Amino acid sequence: MALLALLASAGSLAATPWQKITQPIGGSAQSIGAFSNGCIVGAEALPLSAPGYQVMRTDQRRYFGHPDLVQFIQRLSNQVHNKGMGTVLIGDMGMPAGGRFNGGHASHQTGLDVDIFLQLPQTRWTSSQLLKPQALDLVASDGKHVVPSLWSPQISQLIKLAAEDSEVTRIFVNPAIKQQLCLDAGSDRQWLRKVRPWFQHRAHMHVRLRCPAGSLECE
Repeated sequence: MALLALLASAGSLAATPWQKITQPIGGSAQSIGAFSNGCIVGAEALPLSAPGYQVMRTDQRRYFGHPDLVQFIQRLSNQVHNKGMGTVLIGDMGMPAGGRFNGGHASHQTGLDVDIFLQLPQTRWTSSQLLKPQALDLVASDGKHVVPSLWSPQISQLIKLAAEDSEVTRIFVNPAIKQQLCLDAGSDRQWLRKVRPWFQHRAHMHVRLRCPAGSLECE
């Protein structure tokens, strides 16, 4: 049984056909299909160097997306940078043609999803830190609340800035983080409707954009 489990695990991590595509498919940008069963034509690579953000795990080449996603990341990081909040840490976006990763995500397939760490370092990370990032688990061991010593108003503000962007349709965070956001929000609560509690997501938010107007086959 142990051998069967090992073989099943190895099989689940085998490279998918999508990972063999090393460059975007030419053509006008089109997100095709559903977030967990789709692809993208005309994807763009997020520039790896910018004042407001840093891209993690670049060796995995998961920094491609629809131009709308690239522009959203640039827009959000510029806001954060201009407010002096720190550096936005960008995790997985999508692969050059979209499609399924070999592990870690069921979505991120149409170039409209991005993971963003819920920490804003004031000092930019080194290359080694970016290649092997240390996620900051904000949720207490009982899963019912955030760790007070790790939580900060800047985290709430980061999520709020993302939620207020007109292109964003959903943001997924751990239920304990959503609860803390509700406590922090005060009377300004309209943006919270986009933030959805979801399992895991203890150290990052998963931001999803709406289907672009020109992508008629996007679900």
